Amino acid sequence: MAATTTPTEVIFRVRRFDPMADAEPHWEEFRLPYTAGMTVLDGLRRIKETASPTLAWRSSCRMGVCGSCGMFINGRPRLACNTQITELNTNLVLVAPLPNFNTVRDLVPDLMPMFDAHIALHPYVVRDDVKEQYEPTGEFFQSSHEVEQYLQFSYCIKCGCCMAACPTYATDPTYSGPMPLGQGHRYNADTRDGGFKTRKQQLAGERGPWRCHYAGECSRVCPKGVDPAKAIQLMKRELVLDYLHLLKQGCPAKPMGKPTGAKRRDGIPDAPARTIAGAPSL
Repeated sequence: MAATTTPTEVIFRVRRFDPMADAEPHWEEFRLPYTAGMTVLDGLRRIKETASPTLAWRSSCRMGVCGSCGMFINGRPRLACNTQITELNTNLVLVAPLPNFNTVRDLVPDLMPMFDAHIALHPYVVRDDVKEQYEPTGEFFQSSHEVEQYLQFSYCIKCGCCMAACPTYATDPTYSGPMPLGQGHRYNADTRDGGFKTRKQQLAGERGPWRCHYAGECSRVCPKGVDPAKAIQLMKRELVLDYLHLLKQGCPAKPMGKPTGAKRRDGIPDAPARTIAGAPSL
């Protein structure tokens, strides 16, 4: 079909697969009138409402936040809710589930291998002073520079687009992939965290960053502008420095403690009374 920026009709070719009825995936075609501001997700909803009520996919927020609607759209992993039809410069829209994952049904990929790898890297702040973690005595101070070391990696919404674009993950299911590794680095780079020794047991093996060939596709397709390829290279450097005993890692940041003698400013009400027995005081 000829490319156009304002089509009057949009042709959707959707890959369908019902494991209870189909031996192999197949393609189905649907034609819809174009409406201003139409996204790929809008089109799929229209198809479900008017032509094929059995069409299955994941979606939730429709705002590019939840990461549920990651799909393979016109040969590239994208979020269906964030992809305008006019951005594709064609009125032919090919929609398939994310590659590199098994398909549950139609456009629904099985993301559990990605989340299993994510969980294995302890994607949370790990501290030796567990009591402080659950019963904090104060805030953990971080400079703007310290925040910048991990901030962009915290924007990851776990949509799986980077995993679908990764050529290494496509051929090596042992490899953790860019999302879990990027999130592992996000916490390694956090001055409040002390879990590097725990995570490197996973990172130093076949599931770690050494499998990455730095194709960079993960960063190119990320809908939130995260650069997991950079995180993986920084992780390699950390592991090398740790092996050479050159990695400078002090103790995790200590709480500053609650300020004493501070007065509440005029006009600011006191915190409400506790409604749950045993809840910590504010």
